[in-house]
Amino acid sequence: MSITAAKVQELRAKTSAGMMDCKKALEATSGDFEKAVDWLRQKGLSSAGKKAGRIAAEGSVVSYIHGEGRVGVLLEVNSETDFVARNEGFKAFTKDIAMHIAATAPIAVSSDELDQNLIAREREVLMAKAREQGKKEDMLAKIVDGQIKKWMADVALLEQPFVKNPDIKISDYLKQTIATIGENIVIRRFVRFELGEGIEKKKEDFAAEVAAAQGSN
Repeated sequence: MSITAAKVQELRAKTSAGMMDCKKALEATSGDFEKAVDWLRQKGLSSAGKKAGRIAAEGSVVSYIHGEGRVGVLLEVNSETDFVARNEGFKAFTKDIAMHIAATAPIAVSSDELDQNLIAREREVLMAKAREQGKKEDMLAKIVDGQIKKWMADVALLEQPFVKNPDIKISDYLKQTIATIGENIVIRRFVRFELGEGIEKKKEDFAAEVAAAQGSN
């Protein structure tokens, strides 16, 4: 049967399991949502019953515009209650995450959500590059696997170092905020727009520029 992305996302929001695990759970249970929750719990892949596993269906959509309107971000962050969505700590968190996205240009919330075709394309490029560099054929897979893992961490939001505090990842900042607020929070989705996208600029330079602008506010 066909399993929709929306249903997979809903299961992920409830259980905090990975996207692929949620899809497997739904497939294994013929799309039965509650049975899929139990399937994940039996496999030890769900944190249901804990803060990070509770349903977060409230929250807010926030926007961040950098500079003279050159870069914009729309971000949806969910909370369990609309009361928390009005909390100053929650608002500060969403603003920080939107600013971070503007600076680092991730392409997915987590590595589980990365398009498999995109990963395959990146692997092909890295494999060809390794061969051109004269790497031994029997070592290629191991070398490229390591490079793919690093690339996925670079482009997945939750695995990126937080621009305002590079000592922690966005996932760490999320956990800290959940602990402080006392409710589950889910970074659900985002869209990043850049004027004249395709014109290269060093990520590090842009991150510093955005952080400086944030500090001046």
